[in-house]
Order: sequence, then structure tokens, then C-alpha cells
Amino acid sequence: MKVITVVLSFNSRKYIHECLESLKGNEVVVVDAGSTDGSPKYIAEKFPDLKLIVVHKNLGYAGGNNLGIKYALESGADLIWIVNPDIVVAKDALNEAIKVMTDNVAVVASKVYFAPGYEFHKEKYKKDELGKVIWYAGADNDWNNVYAKHWGINEVDLGQYNKQKEIGYATGSSMLLRSEVLKQTGLIDERYFMYYEENDLCQKIKHLGFKLVYAPKSVVWHKVGQAAGIGSNLADYYIARNRMLFGMHWAPWRTKIALVRESIKLLFKGRPWQKIGIRDFYLGKFGKGSYA
Repeated sequence: MKVITVVLSFNSRKYIHECLESLKGNEVVVVDAGSTDGSPKYIAEKFPDLKLIVVHKNLGYAGGNNLGIKYALESGADLIWIVNPDIVVAKDALNEAIKVMTDNVAVVASKVYFAPGYEFHKEKYKKDELGKVIWYAGADNDWNNVYAKHWGINEVDLGQYNKQKEIGYATGSSMLLRSEVLKQTGLIDERYFMYYEENDLCQKIKHLGFKLVYAPKSVVWHKVGQAAGIGSNLADYYIARNRMLFGMHWAPWRTKIALVRESIKLLFKGRPWQKIGIRDFYLGKFGKGSYA
């Protein structure tokens, strides 16, 4: 099968090198959308053998990855592996993911460790535990609160998540997709720009009757917080807005009513960019929206 790896770059020069080094030997397309840190020139010089698509506008996770997905589909890819630029992949990560891709499976998610030094609670771990702390070992959606719940997060891996399992949500940090199914669902919804977009795609795929599966032998490491920052204004804006967009489409009715009530509270008592995110949801201002 033909597999093309899609990596989206936005001002990722300081950390994308290790990602692309780990992907050597794979067919890779890098989409650089709106970088101002010299990333396109750096990537072209350091990795001349990969395909580089440069656009001079920040298209967000959704729009940028869609450019890579379109290229992969036009190039005849049977499978498309989306890998974030702050990810480092194990040598056999792709092969182990492919093994799980049976006829009724459309999405395979890797086991994701925190890259050493990027853990949320660094002081908790011994030196020999670094690199074995789990960020994602499968996940499901908490439909009462409209959040994805990562299994195993912050736990040291002792083999407790080594079982292949069907999941409700695949993280977009390392996600293998079946091309034929993408032709049915359409591409990633660009209204989201970033946050919740891959979960929306996962739900569309599940709605078609295909499975999402966690592959514990497909291992990657995540430099958490490099692209968007943790607890940033950017996160406040897009999470507040897109949680409403996602929840009002996919959540049960009781949860939708609770979301509306919560959104009213955020409009008055939320942090500044949460308020703007909720306002933009009701105004139908999607894509990049108001965030500057």
C-alpha cells in the first residue's frame, strides 16, 4: 500500500528537525502555512528529498492538513499518516499502525508518550521514567462535558495500556487514515481552524460504520505545548468556540442544553478570549475567527 505522511508546519523551525529526521525513509509532504520564522527555507535546505508545499497564510490545523491530504489523495495514497511537527516517531511506528488497519478500521492512533522534559509534572518522575510517561493511550469522549478523555495520561508506562482497543477519538498528533473513507466523509472541517477538528472527523468516520483503533505498538513522543501553548489565549479562544460547534452537532440533547447555559456564564464571567470565542460561535464567525 502507498502511504504518504503529512506534516503541517507553522513557525516550527525550532523543533521540526527532529520530527522530520525520525520520518526519514517515509514518503513525506510538509505543508508550511504562513510561517514567519524561516521554516520553509530551513526545511528545503535540510530535507531536500521531501515534498514541500508553501502557502503564505496561516490556515490552521484543519486547512493546512487538508492541503497535505489533497496532495496525498491526488498522488494515489491508500493511507495517509498525519504527524504533528512536535512529534518524534519510533522506527516501526508506521508499520505497527498499518498492521492494525483491517477492512473495517479507518483510523489508527499511536501510543503517545511525553517527550522527555515536556511532561506536565516533571518533578513527579524518576530520570529513568522520562520518555515512558503516557500522554495518550487511546481515548473516548465524555459526552456529558464534551471533552475527550485520554487514557493513561501522566502515568508511567508499565504495560497497562498494551492492549489494542477500539476508541472513540484519535488524537491528530499521530493518526493513520484510510483514503477511501476520507473520500466519503470529506476533508477536515475548516470551520474549526484548530481544536476539535480531528474529533469531528472521527465522529463522521464512526457514523459511516468504521472503527477507530488504538495501536499500542505504534509509538511516538510528543513535545507537548510547542505549537499552541498550554493555557494560552489562543487555546481559550478556539476551545471555547469549537467545543460549542462540536457539541451542538454531536452531543446528546441534554448536553446541548447544558452547553448553552454554560456558554451564557462564559460570556459574562469567562476569561477575555473565552468570551470572544463564545460570542463568535453565536455570530457564526468560524475559521480563524477573531483571534489575533
